Amino acid sequence: MSADAGRWADLRQRVISAAVMIAVAAVEIWLGGPAFALMVLLVSGAMIWELARITRPKAASVSALILAALAVAALAGAVWLPSDLAPALLLVPALGLALTPRRDRRIASAYAVAVMVAGYGLVALRDTSAAALLWLICVVVASDVLGYFAGRIIGGPKFWPAVSPKKTWSGTAAGWLGAVLVGVGFVLWAGAPWGLVALSPVAAFAGQMGDIAESWIKRRAGVKDSSNLIPGHGGFLDRFDALILAAVAVMALGLVLPLPLPGGGL
Repeated sequence: MSADAGRWADLRQRVISAAVMIAVAAVEIWLGGPAFALMVLLVSGAMIWELARITRPKAASVSALILAALAVAALAGAVWLPSDLAPALLLVPALGLALTPRRDRRIASAYAVAVMVAGYGLVALRDTSAAALLWLICVVVASDVLGYFAGRIIGGPKFWPAVSPKKTWSGTAAGWLGAVLVGVGFVLWAGAPWGLVALSPVAAFAGQMGDIAESWIKRRAGVKDSSNLIPGHGGFLDRFDALILAAVAVMALGLVLPLPLPGGGL
C-alpha cells in the first residue's frame, strides 16, 4: 500500500460512521426535550465507561459499568431535579474515579467533570436554543473536518508532538478558519449577532484542546482508541472529545458574560 493510500485508508469507514451519527443526532436535536436528553445521558455514560476502562485497564469491567450507570443516573438527576442539586450530582462520577485505584486519578476525575458538565450544558443549550446547539456542533465538526484534511494534505510542523503527534499547525489553523466560516454563516443566514464570528474560533480552540487532552490521557494509558464502539472513529471519547471542552468553554463564558448566540443564549 502506498503512503497516500495509507493516509486515507480509514476515510470510507469514518464517513459511513459519521453519516450514521449525524442522522441520529439530527433527529434527536429536532425532537429535543426528553429524547435529546436521553441520547446525551447514554453518550455521557459511554464516555465515563471508556474513561474508567482506559485508566484502570486491569480492573474488572463491572466497575466501569457501575461508574457509567452512576454517571447516567447523576446526569439525569442534574437535568430533571431542582437545579441547586446539579453541581453536586455532576461530581459523582469524578468522585467514583478518584476513590478507586487507577492510573492518573486526578486527571481522570477532572476529565469526568468535563464530560458531565458538557452533557448538562448540551441539554441546557438545546432547551434554550436549538440554533445555538447547532452552531456549536457545526463549529466543532468544521474545525475537525478542515483540520483533518489540512493536516494530511498540507502537513507541516506539529502543534504539540509530545502529547498529540498527529496534530499539525496547518490543521489547527484550518480548524479556526472553519469555525469563523461557520460563525459568518450563522450571522448571514440565521441572524446571529456578529460577535458570534469572534466566539466561534474560541469554541473551536477549546475543542482542539479537548482533543489534545484526550490524546494525552490515551498516550499515558498506552492505548490507541478509547474503545472500538464506533467503527473508524474508535470510541465515544475519541469522537466527542472536542465537543466536551467546547461545550464546557461556552458554559463557562456564559456564566460571566452574555454570549452572542443564535436564537438566544445561556
